[in-house]
Amino acid sequence: MNNSNHVSKYRRTLVVLSVFGCIILGALLYFFTQTSAKGSTQNSLPHNSASHGTSVSSERPDYHFTVPDKWKNDPQRPIYFKGKYHYYYLYNKDYPDGNGTEWRHATSTDLIHWTDHGVAIPKYTNKNGDPWSGSVVVDTNNTAGFGKNAFIAIVTQPSANGGAQEQYLWYSKNGGNTFTAYGKKPILSNPGNADFRDPKIIWDANSKHWIMLMAEGNKIGFYTSTNLKKWTYTSGFLTENVGILECPDLYLMQAANGAYKWVLGASANGRGAGNPNTYAYWTGSFNGKKFIADRQEPKWLDHGFDWYAAVTFDIAGASNPYAQRYAFGWMNNWDYVNNTPTLQEGFNGMDSIVRKIRLQFNGQSYDLSSQPIGAISLLPASTQKIQRMEVEGSEPLNIRGSSFQLDTDISWSQLKNVGLRLRESKDQSRHVDVGVFVEGKYTYVNRAYTGHPDTQSKSLESQTTFNTDKKKVHLKILVDKNSIEVFVDDGTVAYSSLIFPNKEDQGITLFADGGKAVFENIVVKQFK
Repeated sequence: MNNSNHVSKYRRTLVVLSVFGCIILGALLYFFTQTSAKGSTQNSLPHNSASHGTSVSSERPDYHFTVPDKWKNDPQRPIYFKGKYHYYYLYNKDYPDGNGTEWRHATSTDLIHWTDHGVAIPKYTNKNGDPWSGSVVVDTNNTAGFGKNAFIAIVTQPSANGGAQEQYLWYSKNGGNTFTAYGKKPILSNPGNADFRDPKIIWDANSKHWIMLMAEGNKIGFYTSTNLKKWTYTSGFLTENVGILECPDLYLMQAANGAYKWVLGASANGRGAGNPNTYAYWTGSFNGKKFIADRQEPKWLDHGFDWYAAVTFDIAGASNPYAQRYAFGWMNNWDYVNNTPTLQEGFNGMDSIVRKIRLQFNGQSYDLSSQPIGAISLLPASTQKIQRMEVEGSEPLNIRGSSFQLDTDISWSQLKNVGLRLRESKDQSRHVDVGVFVEGKYTYVNRAYTGHPDTQSKSLESQTTFNTDKKKVHLKILVDKNSIEVFVDDGTVAYSSLIFPNKEDQGITLFADGGKAVFENIVVKQFK
């Protein structure tokens, strides 16, 4: 993704803790010292900065992935190798004083706790500029000739050829820790497009060749190769009313009814047509060279304001790799990308929680659904439960929190509006609202009444249609210090948005307007 055109990048200050020193006060302090030393290389907290913990006063999220310092944006699709997920993302050590991204590397066994490994693909190593988005694969069959299990990354760079966006190959022979550029010439030159970026590579076992997707303006281009070095154009998929495409994606999924569907995805801006600016997708068929969509209009994997440059990836060890896969996105928006309170602590950049996505048949078409990854249950938490509450008007809970997961079933006979006010101030003037507007037949997340990043106040309430005739809904809500993610029913509707509440705003209130609602099975897990 062409981030250099959008924002200055940030100076990287990788803080590596060194705790190896004198052993004082006998065995007890020796044990403490060794524990601290381990923390210098393996971060036990659910973000990738080994030098930063979380506290009530900090703006750093408690359980979301965040950059250790300075700046991050696009995630690169994680790959699984030798028991770990390897995750690369665009990072800028010179933010806010200089431009240019590079690929920073982190690993995880559970996609919740991360170990930072520093920069793997540095910027400005030659005249071809800084590395932007792309994708990495493990070349298990040595198709590229760099050795069995070499990591191969194909990356967009604004080349010495007038800054044209072209594709370059980098390879790693040390398990993805550091990469070497394969020459100074592109392996795929720009054909004359202003937008020609974000290569996504997959292996097609049927045709036994590599497939690469390219974001080419309002088109996704398809290319094939047998050696990852020479590519042949095969087809293009044109889109309408979704703006300039970025970060394309392609994968095969199997629905519960047994049907297989290919899914083509991309980050897109559907606001002109009243749609989100997140991850658009199409279901259809793919023959190794061309994708044919079931319908021209896309669907959306997230309806919030801050779920961009999203990637999906295989679940390691899955008995059926097509039944479900993982997904997550960068929680920010280019409309207000530099507006965050975390800048006071020297960093800007976080990801959504990793989700499991599935393909479902709704009787007429196929939809993707998503739910938070099950490993979130590994986080230490205190749990509070309320079996049933009847609400007419508003009812504050005797539960407060700034970092939690909340589940509830809501039912009603007749009313106008029902939901929850979260991160609420004591005087109830500040809050973020999640609910169902029954009269309007839609669900929503409204951040207008709390702190948020949009100084233009254009992106305040996200919403999408909902069948209110069934008169019930299940809500799963993840709240962290400056974010909210909502999953409606089985997750065919999800919302992800940044919020900036006051630290002391931690109330939770149930509300029902124009009638009575029943809240059942309320479970609040407060993460410690």
